[in-house]
Amino acid sequence: MPLSAHEVNHLKQAPFVEGVLPAILSRWSPRSFSDREVGKADLARVFEAARWAASSSNEQPWRFLVGVRNSGTHSKLAATLVSFNQAWAPHAPVLILGTAATKFAKNGRPNGYAQHDLGQATAYLLLQATALGLAAHPMAGYDHDAARLSLDIPEDYALGALIALGYQGEPAALADEKLLAQEVAPRTRKPLEEIAFSSWGTPFERI
Repeated sequence: MPLSAHEVNHLKQAPFVEGVLPAILSRWSPRSFSDREVGKADLARVFEAARWAASSSNEQPWRFLVGVRNSGTHSKLAATLVSFNQAWAPHAPVLILGTAATKFAKNGRPNGYAQHDLGQATAYLLLQATALGLAAHPMAGYDHDAARLSLDIPEDYALGALIALGYQGEPAALADEKLLAQEVAPRTRKPLEEIAFSSWGTPFERI
C-alpha cells in the first residue's frame, strides 16, 4: 500500500539539528501536487521573502515570471518542460521561472554574480513556501530557448530554475513508477566533512 502524503512528508524530514531553522530541515521537492490553489496572500509572501535576499551591490537582478493555473503564462511554462517533468509539474497550481539581469543597471557592465544572486532569492522563496505549508520543486529540465521565445525574455537575462509551487499531493497520484519511487525515497545529503574544509581537502574541525 503506497505511503500517504503525510507519511512521505514525515519521511522526508531531515534529522533534527539544534539551532537550524525548521524550514530548512523540512524543505523537500515533491512531484505530486494537490488541486488546492495557492492564495494570493501566500503567493505575495513567497516573493516578499525573495525580495529581501542579498545581492552584489544590492543590484537585485532577479525577475520572476509567475503563471497561475489556467493562465497563458502557466500554459507557456508547462509547454517548455522536458517529457519527464511534463508528467507531473503542470499539475502544480503555480509555475514560476526565475531570471537574472546579467548586466548592472548602474553602468551596463557584466554582473558575474547575477545567477548566484538569483539562486539566493530562489532559496528564500523556497524556504518561505515551506514555512507557509506550501510545497515547491525547482527544476532544470525545461527548454530554455523555448521559454525565452514564448515569454519574450530579453537576451541579457539569464534563465534559472523553473519552480512548481502548490500543496503536496498524494504519492499514489503519480502513475509513473520511477516518479513514485523518487517521491517516497528518503532524502540524503553529503556529510559536512565533504563540503566544509579548513584547507582544501581537509575537513573543517567542528567546535
